[in-house]
Amino acid sequence: APESLMQALEDLDYLAALDNDGNLSEFGIIMSEFPLDPQLSKSILASCEFECVDEMLTIAAMVTAPNCFLHAPPGTEEIALTCWRKFSHPAGDHFTLINVFNAFKEASANSTSQCNNEKWCRDYFLSCSALRMAGIIRAELVEIMKRIELPISEPDFGSKENILSIKKSLLSGYFMHIARDVDGSGNYLMLTHRQVAQLHPSSSYYNNRRIPEWVLFHEFSISEDNSIRVVSEISPDLFVELVPQYYFSNLPPSESKDILQEVINHLSPVSTMKEEQK
Repeated sequence: APESLMQALEDLDYLAALDNDGNLSEFGIIMSEFPLDPQLSKSILASCEFECVDEMLTIAAMVTAPNCFLHAPPGTEEIALTCWRKFSHPAGDHFTLINVFNAFKEASANSTSQCNNEKWCRDYFLSCSALRMAGIIRAELVEIMKRIELPISEPDFGSKENILSIKKSLLSGYFMHIARDVDGSGNYLMLTHRQVAQLHPSSSYYNNRRIPEWVLFHEFSISEDNSIRVVSEISPDLFVELVPQYYFSNLPPSESKDILQEVINHLSPVSTMKEEQK
């Protein structure tokens, strides 16, 4: 549909993938080297600047591969949730996926047979085939990085600096996927579509006592009861630091936008000057 085509071109423009004539920019040409969604490609390129490439490649592989969390058989739901909580990361689902992948990689390294890998996955209600696929995708992404001579930083997962860098990389690509809990009960209003969504049951925040107010999500699904999948907490300050100003100015009016505008207004003149220079 023409509307969908225009929206796609507008999204590419927000991601700095197009030049003033509507052709691929130099940045867009590099993004197109990756067989991924443009937002994900942008996040990987941003991770080169923020020095968290190793972790971002794992996230990209995990969200591109099929869902690694198996549907628990009736009567085993609580057991499955208990198993999954062992991988849960307080920063959000993107970081939980890194924990899952690293745990699978460690289990594979310590195992001498394929059967043991599959048993480990069954014990934790995880899909062995999905995790293997994630490993293949990640290896392909590493090869692309080497071919186009982009730096791959050393893994540093877990440090405060690394967590912040990953969030910055994700926001660089997914600033259009931001939602805010408007009533404190998990009803998330998306900034762009103005639709209300709930957390997907596979989220580490689901049925959690602490529900973050502002989140970045990987995808929105109407078919799954208007749910947002793969969700991580972000701060309004970080959002306004990284979002393109011309994207923010085109957002529809809302209470969330007013809150973000207040954050922008409280930025010091020095920060504002740095942002203009950037």
